[in-house]
Amino acid sequence: MDDETDDRVQVWLVERTYSDDEQNLIILTYATPDGERYFRKERALTSFTDVRDTTAAVETDPGNLGAVEDPDLREQYAAEAQRMERVHEPGDVI
Repeated sequence: MDDETDDRVQVWLVERTYSDDEQNLIILTYATPDGERYFRKERALTSFTDVRDTTAAVETDPGNLGAVEDPDLREQYAAEAQRMERVHEPGDVI
């Protein structure tokens, strides 16, 4: 088994927002089930025919994760990540 794959962390979609700074930019935030770490993914919408699925979970390198410092946000992320994990398979399109 590949060591790089073994080190990856599964994170669950907890938030989807539109950027205030740029048009056509969606910010996807994924978090660990404990809400302590997050992964942010930005996606530009270039056209209506540009199809890129957003999945319930993704795997990422631990170095790409940030710490959630705010206790309220950590609790919110944990609750949503755990809910997503309960009701969806990781590859489910959201």
